[in-house]
Amino acid sequence: MKIVVTGGAGFIGGVTVLKLLEAGHDVMAIDRQIPSRALLDSGAQWYTGDFSGEVSLSGIKSFEPDAIIHCAGTSLVGPSVADPAEYYLNNFIRTKILLDYLIQNKITARVIFSSSAATYGNPIMTPVQEVDPTEPISPYGESKLMIDWMLKSYRRAYGLDFVSFRYFNACGADSQARHGQAPGATHIIARVLESVRDAQDFTLYGTDYSTPDGTCVRDYIHVEDLAEAHILAVDSAIPSDIYNLGTNTGHSNLDIVRMAAAVTNKDIPILHGPKREGDPAILTADAGRFTSKSSWQPKFDLKDIIQHAWAWYNI
Repeated sequence: MKIVVTGGAGFIGGVTVLKLLEAGHDVMAIDRQIPSRALLDSGAQWYTGDFSGEVSLSGIKSFEPDAIIHCAGTSLVGPSVADPAEYYLNNFIRTKILLDYLIQNKITARVIFSSSAATYGNPIMTPVQEVDPTEPISPYGESKLMIDWMLKSYRRAYGLDFVSFRYFNACGADSQARHGQAPGATHIIARVLESVRDAQDFTLYGTDYSTPDGTCVRDYIHVEDLAEAHILAVDSAIPSDIYNLGTNTGHSNLDIVRMAAAVTNKDIPILHGPKREGDPAILTADAGRFTSKSSWQPKFDLKDIIQHAWAWYNI
């Protein structure tokens, strides 16, 4: 099939490009950033620029895709509180431009959207189900929820075919160490492994949450598991809907630090920092809705995730 990936040079988008090509698909990738050499040499067709820009939209129309995997966007909770305008523009408004172009030009590609667990805010219970209240506590989560709402209304009004995935802490790296997170990523696994690599102290933010060890608990899912879900979602037999993607297993921040110490065989000095605004104490996923509609199951556990990420950081 012919697949467009927006944000194709990013963390999730880049691994998705590689896995799509391995599965035999024809891929057009779009990103404002220049892709890595591994991605440039992968066999994908590349457009450098904004996914909602005239050149990219014309390229999508000419490519005649069967599906568009929309990974592009701005994705940090803390900065979204300080600068919400960027998040509403880059996430919601530019996605609206893309969807409107598809409708106006009668491009019937299935849209597979990278949504977020941040749409739930502080969940009423865990693991979170798709029927639970969506009350985001950051502009980032709000911008993702706005797109989820738009996808559903566009389906009702215009017949848009879509799948929206609410990710729960994408992490790890390509298992062949071809692609991973960019330097300076704010994700805890990235931060702790960079601190080990660079022989620096690691700052743990928040130790007084209402959790067993006082640190945040999250559901960590390997980026390759997400990419496999994208490939399965290209199949139009999976109903248009919103789906959680996670493992139904929670790991605390201290669990992450301990596993990183075991994988790297290094002591990790910890500095204690304040809670970050917009972070709920516990957030794990019930992914049963998607697994009931597909053959998808997460393949990788926390040790795999940290081992693959560590290999990436040591290239």
